[in-house]
Amino acid sequence: MNELEPKKHYMRWPVIALLDFVTIISFENIFYPFQNQGLSVVISWIFLLFAYVIPYELIVSQMGLTFQTQSGGLASWVRRSSNDTLGYWTSWMYWIQSIPYIVDVSNSVIVSFSWMILGDNSLGSRMSTFQFGLLTFGIILAFILLENVFKNSLEILSLIGGGAMFIMSALFILLAGYAVMHGTHMATQPFNFHAFMPNFSLKYFSTTGLLIFAMSGAELAAPYLVQMRDPKHEFPKAMWLLAIMTAILTVLGTLSLAVFFDANNIPHDFKMNGPYYAFQMLGQEMGLGKILMYLFAVVQAIFMMAQLAVLLDASSRVFAGDVADRFMPHWMTKKNKNGRPIHSYLMTTGLSLFLLLLTGTLPNINTIYNWLLNINGIISPYKTCWVFFAFVAVRWQQNKFQSDYIFIKNRIGALLVGGWCLAFTFICATLGFIPQEAEFGTRSFNHQLLLNIITVFVLFGLGFVMPMLRKHELREQELRK
Repeated sequence: MNELEPKKHYMRWPVIALLDFVTIISFENIFYPFQNQGLSVVISWIFLLFAYVIPYELIVSQMGLTFQTQSGGLASWVRRSSNDTLGYWTSWMYWIQSIPYIVDVSNSVIVSFSWMILGDNSLGSRMSTFQFGLLTFGIILAFILLENVFKNSLEILSLIGGGAMFIMSALFILLAGYAVMHGTHMATQPFNFHAFMPNFSLKYFSTTGLLIFAMSGAELAAPYLVQMRDPKHEFPKAMWLLAIMTAILTVLGTLSLAVFFDANNIPHDFKMNGPYYAFQMLGQEMGLGKILMYLFAVVQAIFMMAQLAVLLDASSRVFAGDVADRFMPHWMTKKNKNGRPIHSYLMTTGLSLFLLLLTGTLPNINTIYNWLLNINGIISPYKTCWVFFAFVAVRWQQNKFQSDYIFIKNRIGALLVGGWCLAFTFICATLGFIPQEAEFGTRSFNHQLLLNIITVFVLFGLGFVMPMLRKHELREQELRK
């Protein structure tokens, strides 16, 4: 290296793993599958870990190292392995899927602060849906502005938030085990082999998209490959660490929930307030009162703010990073003095407002929270399909591509694994349209189904607008010559 060049700042592989952990899985991600599938979700988690998550993260390792010089992450993988059009659609879907998640995470920030301030679950009775939406919008706007002020906030928040959340999750698991060994009885009964067996119904498969949503997102780290000192060896290490952390949290975390909650009689607001109930009950069991609950609320707030930072930063970089010139209007890729794609932030704000207006038609805060989770269980898996599409495309024409890491050296075996992951993800995403919090045929069911269709149609459909705007922009340029 030229000694006159400034010393480069490298990101270490544990930091990459924590950065991804922040966006992939959190303590609260084990609550809604537990409510949807009961104890049988343990079998679902174990099956997915070996048949889906580990292959998924090792596929990301190969794809990231194959295209490590490209700035667009997943969009680059698809564009370079197929064509510019599919690359654009990947970029659009990758960016647009983050919108419901950003709104959902902002909701979680509000909930965490409400538990810190109020110490209970009374937020729904103290705040209207309009006030909740307005506060959510304010948080999104504030974070977009803060990201342009504070440098290195992404890495710092990821380290603090990811590390603290993993420690709190591990603490809950350890203390739940301690409680069982010292006489606490399992709340979920019967606790036997039969209770763990899945009921393969339409509801079971329609909720599996949420499990994929909870465990996907490893490719979000790909744009940071260029910031690693030795990506060939370090990036696969980061993916393995990520898989191990995910396994510990999902399987042991679910078993720990069964200690305090009866899987057959779950509170109606379990998805929104369940994590706080869990630490409150654990604290009472350990003779610590509400201390653990308050501690978790603080960690959850930091963790969710870290998620917002990562999502707003990484998704906008993908959107502006590697898209063919004929698809994206020039003003959308324009960056400010801090290197931020400012107009994609503005679109994020506008579409977040659109989603918040839709949530305003729902009856209460708990329903809003649950509906946004379900939307993420549709849109996020559809985006994840592109990871496996790109992998299949690369292995199909593998003589054209070089990588320092190969997942499954046998070409046929690699295509079968990639094809399985692609088909499974697509089917689960499509079944996710079925509302999960309402009975079939009821007004609430029809309302939420309509909202699901409108949301997906608008968010994905807007992808057709950008190429049209670019075409108009090029025509205006020609006329000015």
